Amino acid sequence: MSIGHTLLGLLESGPRHGYDLKRAFDEKFGHDRPLHYGQVYSTMSRLLKNGLVEVDGIEAGGGPERKRYAITDAGITDVERWLATPEAPEPYLQSTLYTKIVLALLTHRDAADILDTQRAEHLRMMRILTDRKRKGDLADQLICDHALFHLEADLRWLELTAARLDKLAEAVAK
Repeated sequence: MSIGHTLLGLLESGPRHGYDLKRAFDEKFGHDRPLHYGQVYSTMSRLLKNGLVEVDGIEAGGGPERKRYAITDAGITDVERWLATPEAPEPYLQSTLYTKIVLALLTHRDAADILDTQRAEHLRMMRILTDRKRKGDLADQLICDHALFHLEADLRWLELTAARLDKLAEAVAK
């Protein structure tokens, strides 16, 4: 996820302080990984330097000055371009799990045990996500569905690999 573009998009509804941007980000997108304040302010500094935001006002308070940021026309154009650009699909052509299976076979360890352990971990995560989906709002349900579909695909791969383990052992031994 592009944090800069996400913060710019949040600014389209109106100027906000860094604290407000962090809170809005965490509420909408940061359930599993909330932003750190330093990340918000370093991102805003970069966006300011690049002319995508401007300081809309500064308020003095009990602590440091609070800057209120507003998106610029260039920032709006940048968000529009980012939204219109499709994300590259993420094929896992060299996954860590595949590497572990091959290394287990090469070192005469039990690759089936690795697959079983991984299957159990995937199923555990699927139960957690299914429970979260059941209790969540629509946004959380969609995020959980995305993760669940990926985990289901991984499970299919685990089953396929388990079924072909003998052939893979022969292939890697050559």
